[in-house]
Amino acid sequence: MPTLKMLSRYLLGLLFVAAGINHFWHTPFYVAMMPPYLPAPLALVYFSGVAEIGLGALLLFARWQVLAGWGLIALSVAVFPANVHMALHPELFTQFSPTGLWLRLPLQAVVIAWAYWYTRPAARALSR
Repeated sequence: MPTLKMLSRYLLGLLFVAAGINHFWHTPFYVAMMPPYLPAPLALVYFSGVAEIGLGALLLFARWQVLAGWGLIALSVAVFPANVHMALHPELFTQFSPTGLWLRLPLQAVVIAWAYWYTRPAARALSR
């Protein structure tokens, strides 16, 4: 199990780093995801991109996995309104099916649970 946890930690970290980089490659798409009631959408896109890169990179190091895990949970909760906005306005995102936009909402819980796994201490062998 420790090897699986380590490999999946690397996978999640790299996925977040890649997603963060994508904020800078496809900035207009991410700005369009922002609900209109949020101020400074461009700044929020850049901030969330930097946060994804930074927290994803921190997750790659066991020493920082607890901090990174909690940070990724907070970030995932913070970006959830943008995902809801996409689902509520599929006409703005015609490259995706409306069903797919709704189905990705529960996946946010999976990502949160995945990140939560790294906030827990490893099980220690009993030495008696």
